[in-house]
Amino acid sequence: MRGARPRSGAPRRAGEGGRRRAGEGGRRRALPTADTGEPERLQKSLARLGLASRREAESWIRAGRLTINGVVATLGARVRPGDQVRLDGRAVHAQPRPGSPHVYACHRSAGEPLAAYPDAAAADAERPALIGRLPRRAGRRFIAVSPMPRIDGGLELVTSDGELAVRLQRCVHALLSTFSVRVRGELTAPQLQGVLAGVLDSGTPLAVERCEAAGGEGTNRWYTLTVRGASGKQVRQLLERQGALVSRVLRTQLGPVVLERTLPRGRFREVSQEELRGLLAPAAAGMGDD
Repeated sequence: MRGARPRSGAPRRAGEGGRRRAGEGGRRRALPTADTGEPERLQKSLARLGLASRREAESWIRAGRLTINGVVATLGARVRPGDQVRLDGRAVHAQPRPGSPHVYACHRSAGEPLAAYPDAAAADAERPALIGRLPRRAGRRFIAVSPMPRIDGGLELVTSDGELAVRLQRCVHALLSTFSVRVRGELTAPQLQGVLAGVLDSGTPLAVERCEAAGGEGTNRWYTLTVRGASGKQVRQLLERQGALVSRVLRTQLGPVVLERTLPRGRFREVSQEELRGLLAPAAAGMGDD
């Protein structure tokens, strides 16, 4: 009959659940999958929606915190359009996605928390995380792209788009980055040669393009290091492997994104579309597919 309400046990038509009140009958809007409507791995679906990184989603699955249609999810589980996904008993549902993804360049001070964690120390609770200052309109959860170690800092890239974060993580391995490194004393010629060789403890070489003195006072000296595809942790390890006493590593450039002097510590700016295209250029050239 026209206008009649569906029976309680009858399946609802697509889109009908969006007009029901949240929580009515214990039902929520289903977690959507990729645009093709094909089944998608649960952790990938959560990451694509910016609700969690794939690694974090996998930890939730291992801990038995996620269910699909009332059944505890296991690694490798896939979700389909219409499936009901819950985390700790609460329905997981997508937020409206913005027309274009937001990526932010942040200037993080050494030791400043990038994100808030449930098990953070009491001292961290009094110091707001940098991500917590980003505009909520851009997303409720941000994912860091190749984050620097906590003891270091400088340029950080974050986005609320999980799928974009995965793409950027892959492209980082093909991008040039510049780091400012503070060490005790001057590096000797053999040490400089060792740094330029780029060999890590694992034996994997880094593509180091230059390592140059950048001044300093007293017992501390700064060096500028330009290397392709390196993380902050690898840069620190590279110098310490040569016997250098490293006290600070600051990233000042990642691909086309530069940490300008006009961006104060603790502040952020949105990455331009031109910069974003530059960050994703390795994928377009087939270099970020590993």
